[in-house]
Amino acid sequence: MTALPQAFLRKPLAHRALHDVADGRPENSRAAIRAAIARGYGIEIDLQASRDGAAMVFHDYDLGRLTPETGPLRQRDAATLAQIPLRGGDEGIPALPEILGLVAGRVPLLIELKDQHGQMGRTDGTLERATAAALAGYDGPVAVMSFNPNMVIEMAARAPDVPRGIVTCAYSPADWPLLREETRARLRAIPDFAAAGASFVSHDVTDLANPRLAELRAQGAAILCWTVRSAEAEAKARQVADTITFEGYLPDIPA
Repeated sequence: MTALPQAFLRKPLAHRALHDVADGRPENSRAAIRAAIARGYGIEIDLQASRDGAAMVFHDYDLGRLTPETGPLRQRDAATLAQIPLRGGDEGIPALPEILGLVAGRVPLLIELKDQHGQMGRTDGTLERATAAALAGYDGPVAVMSFNPNMVIEMAARAPDVPRGIVTCAYSPADWPLLREETRARLRAIPDFAAAGASFVSHDVTDLANPRLAELRAQGAAILCWTVRSAEAEAKARQVADTITFEGYLPDIPA
C-alpha cells in the first residue's frame, strides 16, 4: 500500500477541476484547472481512452453532453479529440500529459480512471498503460482511483508507487441500472480494497453513514467523499470524511 500524501487531506478537491461554463471554464478543461490552481485547491479529473490509446481528460463515455460532437470518445483518436471544442469554452479535449505539465505538482491531483469494461470487470489495460506512462517521473502529489477495482489492481502492477483508491457508493439500482445486481451487491461491500493495495476510498457523500467506511478507517484508510455542493453539506461530510471533492461553491481551505 502506498499512502495518500497528506497534501490531499489539507485541500478540498475541485470536482472535474474548478469548472463554471458561465465563466468559460468547462469540466476537466485547462481553464478550470488553472482556476483551481490559482485559488489553491486540489484537483480531481477524469480519464477516458482514445482510439489510439491515449489518456484523455474527459468524464463521459459519449461526447454528446460536453461537446458539439456525438458518439463514443473511444472511437476517435487523440489528435481528433484535441480539436473537438468543449461546450462553454474555447479549447479542445486535453490529454493527461499536458495536464500533468500544467499542474506541475503545484496542487494535489486526483485522477479517476473511468470504467472501460462496462460491468466493472477486467479491461484490456489500454487506459491503465497510458496513465502509468504519463505519470512516470511526475513530481508532485498525485493519486489514482476508479469505481472499477480491477483497474485499480492493474494500476498497482503498472505504477506501484502511485497511491491508489477505490471510488465507492451504495450502488442503488436507480443510479446504476446497467450494472447486474450481483455486481452492485459485491461492490457495495468494497471487497477489493486490500487486493488493490488501496490507501483511500472516495465515497458518495449521501452514504457516509455506511459502516464499511468505519471499518476501513480503523484499518488506516483515508476517507474522501464526492460530491459536496454547499458549505452546509461540507460541514456534515467532514464529520466522517478527511477531505471533500466539491463543486458549485468555494470552500475554505483549512489552515
